[in-house]
Amino acid sequence: MNKQAMSVTRARGAQSGFTLIELIVVIVILGILAAVALPRFSNLSGDARVASLNAVRGSLASTAATAHGAWLVNRADPTFEGTTVNMDANGYALANANLVTAAGLDANDYTAIIAGGTAIAAVPNVSPAVPANSVAIVPRGIANSATAVTCVVIYTQSLGLNLPPVLSPMPTAANCR
Repeated sequence: MNKQAMSVTRARGAQSGFTLIELIVVIVILGILAAVALPRFSNLSGDARVASLNAVRGSLASTAATAHGAWLVNRADPTFEGTTVNMDANGYALANANLVTAAGLDANDYTAIIAGGTAIAAVPNVSPAVPANSVAIVPRGIANSATAVTCVVIYTQSLGLNLPPVLSPMPTAANCR
């Protein structure tokens, strides 16, 4: 047989592209991979809220510590960017609106629930319990919802001499969904 005739026959009969079966198999595999990966990406809102509250916690802690240091030097309520941070007799920041403002927490992003000398009881599915002399910070998007009860950072002012303010532990992503 002629070699030239064989090569022409092979070239005409050569397959190009994918068969329908191969295409369907690839689509099914991609579908299975997407179904496995999707649950991981669906929880990003809880992770984002936890990250945001972590920044809130750090901001409150650093503002309170800086105010305490300034008070130790001057024995007067310090002012940060036009906001006076009110201090107690021991030089620790009081839990009030001025502390929230000095910490740079924007009312468009967070809701501050401020309890003066009286504790605020939790409202089921609406807001967290806030101890006396504390301020609770909740992300604005979940304020007045069931998630606000558990997705919160609470700053409790000093309870006495040489007792620094207390910040609540960080909520988990599961608490912020």
